[in-house]
Amino acid sequence: MRKLLIVFIISIFTFYSVDAQVDRSQPPEPGPAPVIQIGDFESFEMDNGMTVIVVENRQVPVVSFQLTLDIDPVLEGDAKGYVSLAGSLLREGTTNRTKKEIDETIDFIGASLSTSSSGMFASSLTRHRETLLELMSDILMNPSFPEEELERLMNQTRSGLATTRNDASSMVANVSRAVVYGEDHPYGEVTTEESLDNVQRDMLRQYYEDHFKPNVAYMVIVGDINLDEAREVTETYFGSWEPGEVPTRTYPTPAPPDGRRVAVADRRGAVQSLVTVTHPVELQPGHEDAIKASVMNSILGGGAFSGRLMQNLREDKGYTYGARSNLSSDRLVGRFNARAEVRNAVTDSTVTEILYEMERMMQEPVEESSLELTRNFMTGSFARSLESPRTIANFALNTIRYDLPDDYYRTYLERLNEVSVEDVHEMANKHLNPDNAYIVVAGSKEEVIESLRPFSSTGVAELYDAFGRPVEEEELRPVPEGYTAETVMEQYIEAIGGRERLESIRDIRQEMTGRLMEQEVQMTIYKKAPHFLLQKTSMGGMTLSQQLFDGEKGVVVSQMGRQEFTEGAEFEQLKMESAIIPELSYKEFGIEKGLLGVEILEGQSAYKVEATYPDGSTVHNYYCTTSGLKVKTENDGGISTYDDYKEVDGFVIPFSITQEVGPQTIEVTVDNVEINQGLEEAIFVID
Repeated sequence: MRKLLIVFIISIFTFYSVDAQVDRSQPPEPGPAPVIQIGDFESFEMDNGMTVIVVENRQVPVVSFQLTLDIDPVLEGDAKGYVSLAGSLLREGTTNRTKKEIDETIDFIGASLSTSSSGMFASSLTRHRETLLELMSDILMNPSFPEEELERLMNQTRSGLATTRNDASSMVANVSRAVVYGEDHPYGEVTTEESLDNVQRDMLRQYYEDHFKPNVAYMVIVGDINLDEAREVTETYFGSWEPGEVPTRTYPTPAPPDGRRVAVADRRGAVQSLVTVTHPVELQPGHEDAIKASVMNSILGGGAFSGRLMQNLREDKGYTYGARSNLSSDRLVGRFNARAEVRNAVTDSTVTEILYEMERMMQEPVEESSLELTRNFMTGSFARSLESPRTIANFALNTIRYDLPDDYYRTYLERLNEVSVEDVHEMANKHLNPDNAYIVVAGSKEEVIESLRPFSSTGVAELYDAFGRPVEEEELRPVPEGYTAETVMEQYIEAIGGRERLESIRDIRQEMTGRLMEQEVQMTIYKKAPHFLLQKTSMGGMTLSQQLFDGEKGVVVSQMGRQEFTEGAEFEQLKMESAIIPELSYKEFGIEKGLLGVEILEGQSAYKVEATYPDGSTVHNYYCTTSGLKVKTENDGGISTYDDYKEVDGFVIPFSITQEVGPQTIEVTVDNVEINQGLEEAIFVID
């Protein structure tokens, strides 16, 4: 019943001619590259070594300050996460101000201020400039790293990590980092709950004391300010910032694998896979190949809708809504990445087509028309970016930080216009490596892993967890002799109250509270034998949805409108959900069940029972081998985990339910349960 709606908004830029006598049978000759005037910037170096870059813009009375530290990344080891936390905690309190006082000051002047492990950004109206700078200076030079705020941030981080276990994008990102860069490179490290447990407050302070020095800092000031004013305010508020020695680090440069490797992150119950083909690339900022390589990537699958991956996988095959590629530069090591989200059934076909398009770029020269379209697209994107003063500031920062030629950005369009078909072919052969790449897939292991093995040069598809850690591919363990699905069902029924007690339940009312994206959601479920169901979901007093089944029809009311069903899949689904104890109604609903084996879940063994519905769909339920209780359910809609079982009037119910639906995780707590209260059939209506 879930529906996914993705809306693409595509902007197309065309050129017009006013000459009515133009011969339209011939394409026009390309003109010279447009001349674009890039705004000026000025810079100076303070006595403490901080470089200040000023981009004056008097159009609006706003000024922003961006502090960037030019430092080498840190290998964090078993405490991965502390560097990011150090950056976040900077603004959570100083020796002069509490977090509350900082927040109140920012709110009072209508400013914005954020910190990170590599700097700080703040912006306000010009008239509040002095207040903002005094606050920035205090945060920068007097952070207190309060213990209570660290604990709060760590709890937030842990909550975010919980969603990773079923978020395809996070899973692919983590596994890709792990395999491309490796554990000996800072880019290959992934934050986990275990690494957070090793984080100590002293680590955060030490990181700050080692790296936050003015002699490795760039301050980019943009807006309603001139050079003289910038000199005055930076000296006033940052002149006392003491310089010092900053650690430098070197790391081995990651190399592509010997042959192709396949890495699979098991996304249980998923009906789609996120497919990525990726490998490291030697491409630093300002590299002589940078512009030509970006043109090549744009033709393959960059920003333009006409990219070959998009045309192949979306327009021709209909596998996906979008397929893209990216070729990133980095002063340590760049990376190529092509990706698409597709149905499980076409996961292997998608890998085949991505590799095919990469190889075609290397073997066949591109069409001149395709090259011209890409150059026009990139010209328009570059021109639009210049509308923001921050773009000019970033150009200035990159020019100084990476020692680029002074005219690097002024001549960008000229060099873009000179990229030829031969250049594109050369870049494809130099920077694409389909035969030595990592194929990373987040999807249902059971449905995709066998079809992916042939892509590996070793014939092995390596398994990883959601955080990029290798895991052993475990076969289901055998069940005890004589055990069947019926045996497991009877143990479960006995564990939650026994058949006699369960069959005596005529009605039940449950009140639950869930949290979704920091929002609290209330749910109330009414069930009455034999087949009555009413479920209401609300937020902030407003009803979001209602589901009804009264034995004759099913009704779903949501923000999208009202739907009624008297037959079909939706009708049967609501009918099944109306059963007070679904396992007691399998025979009535025509559900076949089979015991597949024993699997280890979070350190405990569980019987894996497959329930096959009349429409052919399957659901996997897991029952603890010791307690008999149901601990997890996997189906096309996602994953539900059950915990904190409590007894209510002889009926044992899970009071904690975690539901993973796509990238979202909903934590549900049962607040109240009432059994056999004599619910009237009149309750089961929707106004």
